[in-house]
Amino acid sequence: RRGIRVADLLDPPWLREAIERLAKEKNFELTQIHKWDPIDAEAVFDEYVEMGRRLEPYVDHTGRILDRAFREGKNVLFEGAQGTFLDIDHGTYPYVTSSNTTAGGAASGSGVGPRDIDYVLGIVKAYTTRVGAGPFPTELFDDDGDHLGEKGHEFGATTGRKRRCGWLDTVALKRSLQINSVTGMCITKLDVLDGMETIKVCVAYRLNGQEIDTPPVGADRFEQCEPVCIEMPGWTESTVGIKSADDLPAAAQAYLKKIEDLCEAPIDIISTGPDREETIVLRHPFD
Repeated sequence: RRGIRVADLLDPPWLREAIERLAKEKNFELTQIHKWDPIDAEAVFDEYVEMGRRLEPYVDHTGRILDRAFREGKNVLFEGAQGTFLDIDHGTYPYVTSSNTTAGGAASGSGVGPRDIDYVLGIVKAYTTRVGAGPFPTELFDDDGDHLGEKGHEFGATTGRKRRCGWLDTVALKRSLQINSVTGMCITKLDVLDGMETIKVCVAYRLNGQEIDTPPVGADRFEQCEPVCIEMPGWTESTVGIKSADDLPAAAQAYLKKIEDLCEAPIDIISTGPDREETIVLRHPFD
């Protein structure tokens, strides 16, 4: 092993050897290449041993804890970060992150088996965004794009970078639902579309003169895709804080129904504002 795990903090002899080995490697780089001061391996060891003493009551095998919870009939919720197309294996490589962001990562990352996951909720914005570079067929560079970004407060949670915004892309969405074995969707930020006269939805791509209904293999070909969109009427009424789907504007209901029809997946939750109370739950994941 070349890294240090949390459990290694509880094994001082092993920890000392690992820190000394890593410090020797890194100190060469620090002093000879960057001309910085070397790492004091003994000081790091003392600090980490103390961390181990404080953390010891909380260290256990994650898979064992979760298995016990399942056997006791408890509800277990896994939460994933980042979007499907940032997945290192299934995303638009090289415009991806360093890990698996799809639902399968819950099993490989936690130590539970795939059969222990009985419901997958796909979190889907009512429009599409992307942070950083990478293919984005429905990206908008006009007033509509500015509206989505400003009203939706679209800035990266970690970096603060402005997100790129565009119309809902059901071609990419359907692929995401398939990769993640999504049971039901949670449509968020429906209220951001309030006041838009017309809303577009991407239903296919045009690539090299042909119409396709699935994303192509390879980010280079993905970037060449042009969106094929349908138009739907928007709504002027505010949806913020609405608690019943029946109370949503007729055009908003039609928009949500179109998403279900195009994606062949149910919408189980609708978010109508940033507050957790501004949520319409049609089917609870734990019911």
